[in-house]
Amino acid sequence: MALTIAGALLPVFFVMALGYFAGKRRIVDNSNVTSINHLVMLFALPISLFTSIASTKREVILDNWWLALVLLVVMVITYAIVYWLQIRFYKVSPSTAAVQSLTTAFPNYASIGLPLTAVVFGPSAALAVAVAIAVGSVTISPFTLALLENARATASGETGSTGRRFLKALGTSVRKPIFVGPVLGLIWALIALPMPDLFSTTLREIGGVAAGVALFLTGLILSAQAIRVTGNAVVSTLIKNVAQPLIGLGVVLLLHVPEPFASQALLLLAIPSGFFGILFGIGYKERPAVSGSTLVLSSLLSIVTLSIAILLLAPGA
Repeated sequence: MALTIAGALLPVFFVMALGYFAGKRRIVDNSNVTSINHLVMLFALPISLFTSIASTKREVILDNWWLALVLLVVMVITYAIVYWLQIRFYKVSPSTAAVQSLTTAFPNYASIGLPLTAVVFGPSAALAVAVAIAVGSVTISPFTLALLENARATASGETGSTGRRFLKALGTSVRKPIFVGPVLGLIWALIALPMPDLFSTTLREIGGVAAGVALFLTGLILSAQAIRVTGNAVVSTLIKNVAQPLIGLGVVLLLHVPEPFASQALLLLAIPSGFFGILFGIGYKERPAVSGSTLVLSSLLSIVTLSIAILLLAPGA
């Protein structure tokens, strides 16, 4: 079991450490990660998820509705709790609360999900990662964009309902490659189209770099964050790394979710905070220090919490 944990975590944190080192030493510019982010989110990761899902049997895919349900419920609950705390207790602006809520509630599926689940559950678990990304991409992500857009519009004196802005943000979200790739793969698999070897080999060249570059990008982003250990950052980190998986456990037990979906959902929820919130915030000139601190603290704490999750959830544990 120790070898399983090391095999799952060592490659992940090694590549993240390389990105962090490169950013800190200014070998790679950590203040402008747009180009690398576009490589991951617009090309490599969508193609990787497409090929993985399109090669999956239809029966396997149809069974994954359990996973989507658990992740949806838990991420929405987590988002609501964090947003309420930010507004009620920490008295921050709605835009800051939105960035912090997404940072806490949306795990780093895009970077850590693929390499982690592949080691613990095998290559077929890529479908679980695609489901996780898709669920977050059409729920809490567009909701965050709507809140940020509403704050920007309010500050500039624009008119228009929040509902209209939310629908606009949702439309933008579902047109992104990170959502379109998995959906096309899903359609391909559901209609049982064969995957030609030449087609698969061609796509594998770019899709194969997704996990490594995404992890490097995470380390690069972490290197640009100032760590301020405030009460807000600590509470948010504990909500992400401890409370969110426990909420997931409660949902799994309440709904009697079967295996392997229960274990996959819980392992995915144990992944530390993601950087989508920070990237969204940058686009609206909203980069709260607490979100950067939460991202760093959550990633560090996950060395312990992810090890425990793997120990408990790995097949044969």
